[in-house]
Amino acid sequence: MYQFQVSAYTQTGESIGLVGSTPELGLWDISRCVHLRTSGDRYPLWQTDKEIDIQPSQRVEYKYVRLDARGNGHWEALGANRWVPSNPDQQSGTIVVDDGVFGYLQPYPFGYIQETAVKMPLEEGFEGLKIVVIGSSVALGHKAWLLRGWVWLLEQALQQKYGHRLVNVSQVGANVSRTIARFTSIVTPEQPDVVIIALSLGNEGLAYCPPHERRAIQRRFESGLQQLVKMTRSLGARPILGGVYPNDDYSAEHYWLLKDTHKRMLNWGVPILDWLAAVDNGQGRWKEGTSFDPAHPNTIGHSLMHQAIDLHLFQINKDELAIELQRFWQPHEVPIYLDNAGFYVCACIQEKRLRIRNSSKYTYTIAPHWQELQTALQSKAGLIPGIYIAKNAQKGTLPFFAVQEDGAMATTVQIPPNADLEYSAAFNLFAPNNSQVLFYDGHLGILQNDDRHLWVINESDNEYNIQPMWQEVRKALKAMPSGVYEDPLHPDAPFRTMMIGNDGLESRVKAPPKSAVLFQYKCKLSDISRVAILPLGDRCAVRMMLYKMEYDGPAFPFDLTRTTNIADVADAIANGFYDMWNPAFLHYSPDAGRIYHSKWSGLSFAHEVEETDHPTGDMSPVHERMRVRYTARSERFWYALRHCDKVLFVRTGISDRGGVIDLVNKLEKQCQGKPFQLLILSPQANHEFLDLPNVLHYNVEFNPDRMYDDLGHWMYCTEVMQGILESLGVSSKNLFWCPPKIPKGWETR
Repeated sequence: MYQFQVSAYTQTGESIGLVGSTPELGLWDISRCVHLRTSGDRYPLWQTDKEIDIQPSQRVEYKYVRLDARGNGHWEALGANRWVPSNPDQQSGTIVVDDGVFGYLQPYPFGYIQETAVKMPLEEGFEGLKIVVIGSSVALGHKAWLLRGWVWLLEQALQQKYGHRLVNVSQVGANVSRTIARFTSIVTPEQPDVVIIALSLGNEGLAYCPPHERRAIQRRFESGLQQLVKMTRSLGARPILGGVYPNDDYSAEHYWLLKDTHKRMLNWGVPILDWLAAVDNGQGRWKEGTSFDPAHPNTIGHSLMHQAIDLHLFQINKDELAIELQRFWQPHEVPIYLDNAGFYVCACIQEKRLRIRNSSKYTYTIAPHWQELQTALQSKAGLIPGIYIAKNAQKGTLPFFAVQEDGAMATTVQIPPNADLEYSAAFNLFAPNNSQVLFYDGHLGILQNDDRHLWVINESDNEYNIQPMWQEVRKALKAMPSGVYEDPLHPDAPFRTMMIGNDGLESRVKAPPKSAVLFQYKCKLSDISRVAILPLGDRCAVRMMLYKMEYDGPAFPFDLTRTTNIADVADAIANGFYDMWNPAFLHYSPDAGRIYHSKWSGLSFAHEVEETDHPTGDMSPVHERMRVRYTARSERFWYALRHCDKVLFVRTGISDRGGVIDLVNKLEKQCQGKPFQLLILSPQANHEFLDLPNVLHYNVEFNPDRMYDDLGHWMYCTEVMQGILESLGVSSKNLFWCPPKIPKGWETR
């Protein structure tokens, strides 16, 4: 008995029919076809509404037809027919033939029996191995005829060759997280001798996730497999890993990641069922004729996967298995190095941990040039490349070290007297139940440990500058509760304070090369007083110095302009900046190569005309570009002014007392009672601005032209500017970082 089903999108009045080579299927006469039915809850799936009694002694061929409202039929495709195999071993129960999508004819059919197979107990006196397979739909045999996939074929082969028994507990849609969660309840009761872990990067979402999430998915998958290997060994069973396999939705980058994971798995010291050579077309997709859909092999593909399995992996008895497992669990710690003074290093290979004890009265320095220790680590410790993190690190000790590809330590670490330190591979943090991977690009990892702690792990040789303009990182940190987080081991270090708001990251953070930094929740954002620095001209000197201090962010209205008249600045702020980019007031000077403003005569622009523009003939592209840029810069100005706790306005260049008084009055009106200061930086005597409320003056000159010409002078000016800001209590710990893109509707929040 058979039932047929196919996915087909239809118009009102259309339906799907089935016609084929047997009397039951109409003998290729469309007028005698079998009609399929659908419903609102299952559309676009069309199914035969009753079982069809076909007992084929030869191959049955058929096709679907699309029927219009008048009963006229249109064949789904020209060429070869669909088919079902002959003589299905007299299977009891109804075979459901799933034909995928209308118009796409599979090279090999897929059908399954509706009845669930009965689990058979082991016979008394059974002496073979009990093998459990835990995986996803491919391991279940999906898209192979009668679900006789590679696992079913392996079961027959192992039963015949070695007398082993195989139990398949795979689950459709399983990924590493779900498999880890169900492992104890599904695998442990079976008391297996061998566990085959057969999962895929496809079920982690690799094919469809945004590009910046691909490396995080890869790392989570690999870490999850390592955890499942550990769980298997804890049962006293031998782990075997199903290798990675193709997906027809993979791109060139997906394929690179697939091969990268495959290469690493081969170095884990765990037997691998290597399928890539058998079914990969050389581009990360299935070989032609071996797949049913993008994610699943068909019967032919399953057969190739089975043929690629080396059955000698299972040529082992229980006594040999027990000896093998002892190698992983006894002794728990492997001695690596010991000297006469009491300095001791040992490793737990299975846990990927290194323990360092110093019972002497001396400080030891582990450095790359300590060859004797490095050689011992390489030969005995089994360290994996990457970052290792100290458990319960204390101030005064380095909380991390890096391991090279060859297993040697790449970081210099001081071990003080009476220290007892334990370092674990950061790789373990990526496992699904250990933390939540918020971001990973192959070098930088940001992981949520819990609601109050997150790790920033930098595996690269370069410092990472993490800031709000990095859109993927900013959004990823929305997962953390809003608040202030800081490095508890170095709370006063620059750029070790992370501010997270409702829209994600709101501050700049630095991650040193080859490092791991723990950030711990400190307080609510409202518990600190954040200062916004808003430059007011006269040129770009302030922005240049903030850039070198790394206090810069997206531009504000006066950052890249020249404003020789302080009265223009006051008037522009009072009028909401709009006329700044009003075409009626803008005119281009070919001789100066600048755009001048006719309303505010001291205002001009040097960075708005681009090489492709023709400003003497058509200024409209320039006007539109300025409208977009300065609208955004204006919005940032007002957003920062409204959302910070204090404002520091900074003005360079010569200013007159009356102009400063006028500017302060206008700023006071815009600040609406919010604390603010106007910092004047100009080569003028301090008495010029004496006793002006909210005004600070420093007799200094910051010339951007000289800074451009002389990097040393630029850095000197930056040092002076940073000293001024520190004297005012402004640092990376309390700086207000304006987002590059202002949230919509912020005015009404």
